Amino acid sequence: MASDKLFCATGGCTAKLGAGILSRVLSRLPKGEKDDNLLIGFDSKDDAAVYKLTDDIAFVQTLDFFPPMVEDPYTFGKIAATNALSDIYAMGGEVKTALNIVCFPESEDLNILGEIMRGGAEKVHEAGGSIAGGHSINDATVKYGLSVTGVVDPKKILANNTAKPGDVLILTKKLGVGIICCANRVHAASKEAMDAAIESMTTLNKYAADVLKRYDVHACTDVTGFSFLGHLHEMIEGHGTAVIDSKNVPVFKEALSYADEFLTTAAGQRNRNFAEGRVRFEDVAFAMQEVLFDPQTSGGLLFAVDKDKADELLPELKKVCPYAAVVGEVTEAKDIEIIVK
Repeated sequence: MASDKLFCATGGCTAKLGAGILSRVLSRLPKGEKDDNLLIGFDSKDDAAVYKLTDDIAFVQTLDFFPPMVEDPYTFGKIAATNALSDIYAMGGEVKTALNIVCFPESEDLNILGEIMRGGAEKVHEAGGSIAGGHSINDATVKYGLSVTGVVDPKKILANNTAKPGDVLILTKKLGVGIICCANRVHAASKEAMDAAIESMTTLNKYAADVLKRYDVHACTDVTGFSFLGHLHEMIEGHGTAVIDSKNVPVFKEALSYADEFLTTAAGQRNRNFAEGRVRFEDVAFAMQEVLFDPQTSGGLLFAVDKDKADELLPELKKVCPYAAVVGEVTEAKDIEIIVK
């Protein structure tokens, strides 16, 4: 067991830079000469980069790493890997290779590092990929993640910003893991709540993505550090208005209770500061608002599909994602980008 100094000070996707800060930095980067084979890059705020190799093959490239959000090193490794692999599935791709990203103090027990990497390797293998190497540095605190490469047919890429009016929005996992992990750090979360959050965070989005491949999905993203509403903003921006029925959104009930006790994260407040001007709440309780702004670690897929297809898709999806639900719809543009009822 690692010491408290190493584990759980802040972790998972709560450690992300805020969306507002990141947007300002990225907007100043030189873009260089346009490469027509770079189908998706950082300028689209998508989940991963996609580069076309042939008319039938493009590679999908992503990376993700963060500090621990749980005490057990093996479990942390599984969560970090599951989270990093998710971007490949959000783009409609298949995982092929992964490289370990490791920050670890040389003075600490290397068995801890071994357990972290064992957990990560198991998830890469479950995804059908191979660990192909990596890079490590001596650092004061633990951080772990993966750089992942996948492949996708260029004609079947799932971009995050191509939803259309008339689509319904479907979410595949419950929200609230950031709040539960926050409560756990101050010993206020129940074991049942934490166990359920860990089960969610270690469930690959591979199984949901396999179902989506059989349907004409218009847009897809995975819900991670920028929260449900932050990632929904990226999906909807300029394409209409998203109307969300908060009563249909799958949520860990304990997260609502902890939010009512103000056991929330600084990252969640950064998400609120960034997105609240784009959102109008209509009679939505404070706790539910906090869950919708809560940074998710290894969250589910949020995707847009034609309303006529949802009735056929959802029962099939629920076989592998029992909490999947239609959470809203995309309409023609109204006076604000997102309405939550």
